[in-house]
Amino acid sequence: ILVNEATTLRHHAEAHFGGKYQKWASEHSFESMLPGDIKACKEHAQQQINAHLTERKLDERVIPYSDKLFKQAAIEWLVATDQPIQALEHPKFKEMVDIASCATNGVKIPGRKATCAEIMRMFKNHLMRLRNTLNVSNVPSVNCTLYN
Repeated sequence: ILVNEATTLRHHAEAHFGGKYQKWASEHSFESMLPGDIKACKEHAQQQINAHLTERKLDERVIPYSDKLFKQAAIEWLVATDQPIQALEHPKFKEMVDIASCATNGVKIPGRKATCAEIMRMFKNHLMRLRNTLNVSNVPSVNCTLYN
Protein backbone atom coordinates (compact mmCIF):
# COMPACT_ATOMS: atom_id res chain seq x y z
CA ILE A 1 0.00 0.00 0.00
CA LEU A 2 1.40 3.34 -1.04
CA VAL A 3 0.43 6.40 0.94
CA ASN A 4 1.57 9.87 0.01
CA GLU A 5 0.50 11.76 3.13
CA ALA A 6 3.33 13.62 4.80
CA THR A 7 2.23 12.73 8.33
CA THR A 8 2.14 9.02 7.53
CA LEU A 9 5.56 9.22 5.87
CA ARG A 10 6.98 11.03 8.88
CA HIS A 11 5.71 8.34 11.23
CA HIS A 12 7.20 5.69 8.93
CA ALA A 13 10.52 7.52 8.72
CA GLU A 14 10.65 7.92 12.50
CA ALA A 15 9.86 4.26 13.09
CA HIS A 16 12.36 2.86 10.58
CA PHE A 17 15.03 5.52 10.00
CA GLY A 18 14.80 7.79 13.06
CA GLY A 19 18.44 7.50 14.13
CA LYS A 20 19.86 8.02 10.64
CA TYR A 21 17.52 10.94 9.96
CA GLN A 22 18.33 12.68 13.24
CA LYS A 23 22.07 12.24 12.60
CA TRP A 24 21.71 13.67 9.08
CA ALA A 25 19.53 16.55 10.37
CA SER A 26 22.08 17.54 13.03
CA GLU A 27 25.00 17.35 10.57
CA HIS A 28 23.22 19.59 8.08
CA SER A 29 21.75 22.05 10.63
CA PHE A 30 18.28 20.89 9.68
CA GLU A 31 15.34 21.02 12.08
CA SER A 32 13.85 17.56 12.47
CA MET A 33 10.21 17.24 11.47
CA LEU A 34 9.69 13.77 12.89
CA PRO A 35 6.56 13.60 15.10
CA GLY A 36 8.50 12.68 18.24
CA ASP A 37 10.97 15.52 17.73
CA ILE A 38 8.18 18.03 17.09
CA LYS A 39 6.43 16.91 20.27
CA ALA A 40 9.65 17.18 22.29
CA CYS A 41 10.29 20.66 20.87
CA LYS A 42 6.78 21.80 21.81
CA GLU A 43 7.11 20.38 25.32
CA HIS A 44 10.46 22.14 25.77
CA ALA A 45 8.98 25.43 24.57
CA GLN A 46 6.01 25.00 26.93
CA GLN A 47 8.34 24.31 29.87
CA GLN A 48 10.22 27.53 29.12
CA ILE A 49 6.93 29.45 29.06
CA ASN A 50 5.69 27.79 32.26
CA ALA A 51 8.91 28.73 34.05
CA HIS A 52 8.07 32.41 33.54
CA LEU A 53 4.42 32.17 34.56
CA THR A 54 3.17 32.60 38.09
CA GLU A 55 -0.41 32.06 39.14
CA ARG A 56 -2.02 35.02 40.79
CA LYS A 57 -5.42 35.04 42.36
CA LEU A 58 -7.41 38.13 41.65
CA ASP A 59 -8.52 39.90 44.78
CA GLU A 60 -12.15 40.78 44.78
CA ARG A 61 -12.41 44.52 44.66
CA VAL A 62 -14.78 46.12 47.11
CA ILE A 63 -16.41 49.17 45.57
CA PRO A 64 -17.00 52.00 48.03
CA TYR A 65 -20.69 52.73 48.54
CA SER A 66 -22.45 55.77 47.19
CA ASP A 67 -26.15 56.38 46.63
CA LYS A 68 -25.47 57.16 42.98
CA LEU A 69 -23.60 53.86 42.42
CA PHE A 70 -26.30 51.87 44.24
CA LYS A 71 -29.04 53.47 42.16
CA GLN A 72 -27.14 52.74 38.95
CA ALA A 73 -26.41 49.12 39.97
CA ALA A 74 -30.04 48.54 41.02
CA ILE A 75 -31.39 49.85 37.72
CA GLU A 76 -28.85 47.82 35.72
CA TRP A 77 -29.86 44.72 37.73
CA LEU A 78 -33.55 45.38 37.00
CA VAL A 79 -32.92 45.66 33.28
CA ALA A 80 -30.38 42.82 32.97
CA THR A 81 -32.54 40.31 34.87
CA ASP A 82 -35.86 41.54 33.44
CA GLN A 83 -37.25 42.29 36.90
CA PRO A 84 -40.36 44.40 37.40
CA ILE A 85 -39.67 47.87 38.75
CA GLN A 86 -41.63 46.94 41.90
CA ALA A 87 -38.85 44.45 42.79
CA LEU A 88 -36.87 47.36 44.28
CA GLU A 89 -39.77 48.10 46.62
CA HIS A 90 -40.15 44.50 47.83
CA PRO A 91 -39.41 44.09 51.56
CA LYS A 92 -37.20 41.05 50.94
CA PHE A 93 -35.06 43.04 48.49
CA LYS A 94 -34.62 45.77 51.10
CA GLU A 95 -33.79 43.13 53.73
CA MET A 96 -31.16 41.61 51.42
CA VAL A 97 -29.61 45.02 50.78
CA ASP A 98 -29.59 45.83 54.52
CA ILE A 99 -27.82 42.54 55.28
CA ALA A 100 -25.28 43.07 52.49
CA SER A 101 -24.63 46.63 53.59
CA CYS A 102 -23.17 45.32 56.86
CA ALA A 103 -20.47 43.39 54.98
CA THR A 104 -17.02 44.91 55.28
CA ASN A 105 -15.29 42.99 52.47
CA GLY A 106 -18.05 42.63 49.91
CA VAL A 107 -20.52 39.76 49.73
CA LYS A 108 -20.14 36.23 48.42
CA ILE A 109 -23.02 35.29 46.13
CA PRO A 110 -23.68 31.53 46.04
CA GLY A 111 -23.67 29.67 42.73
CA ARG A 112 -26.58 27.80 41.15
CA LYS A 113 -25.90 24.46 42.84
CA ALA A 114 -25.51 25.97 46.29
CA THR A 115 -28.61 28.12 45.81
CA CYS A 116 -30.68 25.15 44.66
CA ALA A 117 -29.48 23.04 47.59
CA GLU A 118 -30.32 25.83 50.06
CA ILE A 119 -33.79 26.33 48.54
CA MET A 120 -34.44 22.61 48.83
CA ARG A 121 -33.21 22.58 52.45
CA MET A 122 -35.42 25.57 53.34
CA PHE A 123 -38.41 23.98 51.60
CA LYS A 124 -37.92 20.68 53.43
CA ASN A 125 -37.65 22.51 56.77
CA HIS A 126 -40.84 24.41 55.93
CA LEU A 127 -42.63 21.13 55.14
CA MET A 128 -41.39 19.59 58.40
CA ARG A 129 -42.66 22.58 60.41
CA LEU A 130 -45.97 22.42 58.53
CA ARG A 131 -46.22 18.67 59.17
CA ASN A 132 -45.59 19.17 62.87
CA THR A 133 -48.16 21.94 62.99
CA LEU A 134 -50.79 19.86 61.18
CA ASN A 135 -49.74 16.54 62.78
CA VAL A 136 -49.32 14.80 59.39
CA SER A 137 -47.11 11.71 59.23
CA ASN A 138 -46.01 11.60 55.53
CA VAL A 139 -43.83 14.24 53.91
CA PRO A 140 -43.26 14.02 50.15
CA SER A 141 -39.64 13.72 49.02
CA VAL A 142 -38.17 16.63 47.12
CA ASN A 143 -35.49 16.37 44.42
CA CYS A 144 -33.64 19.17 42.72
CA THR A 145 -32.61 18.75 39.10
CA LEU A 146 -29.89 21.17 38.07
CA TYR A 147 -29.67 22.45 34.53
CA ASN A 148 -26.20 23.64 33.63
